[in-house]
Amino acid sequence: MLFREKFPDLLTERLVLRALGRHDRDDVFTIFSDPEVMRYWNSPPMAHLGEAGAFIAKARASFSQRLSLRWGIVRRTGGRLIGTCALFHFDGHNHCAEIGYALARNFWGQGFNHEALAAVLDYAFATLNLHRVEAELDPRNAASARLCERLGLRREAHLREESWFKGEWGDLLIYAVLAQEWATPAES
Repeated sequence: MLFREKFPDLLTERLVLRALGRHDRDDVFTIFSDPEVMRYWNSPPMAHLGEAGAFIAKARASFSQRLSLRWGIVRRTGGRLIGTCALFHFDGHNHCAEIGYALARNFWGQGFNHEALAAVLDYAFATLNLHRVEAELDPRNAASARLCERLGLRREAHLREESWFKGEWGDLLIYAVLAQEWATPAES
């Protein structure tokens, strides 16, 4: 995948999406150590501050190797990290990628994920010229399913007991949007 040399900042009405840095370590830990935020992730909540540092280092290395883009989500008026979103699992031949996201619990329900992901999808289609972006999620995560649907992603598959997830077999939903379908949906 062809990324620019410099990490791309994205701006929205209320947010700045930017590269993660060492100064974000405490905020990354706060977000990813919350069991509710991590409820549907395939990894446990962070237990040590060092894990947050490793998460940031991995995000930066993945960009340097042109494997993924992981943005920190920051409110324009606050400056503190409130979440992350990413494009990853790039398939250069088929011009597709996967999108992922996490938001601190005290910012849920305020439209921040929708705003951030709309900017990421704009970037994916307009700048990276992707053909398809998909999201994988746990069917029990109703809020994430609603978010995908509000963004215009279509539910394409329900894979039954697709993976061993936190000690039990888990289902997986696949949502996707194609470039020709994408138009920034109105905030709902």
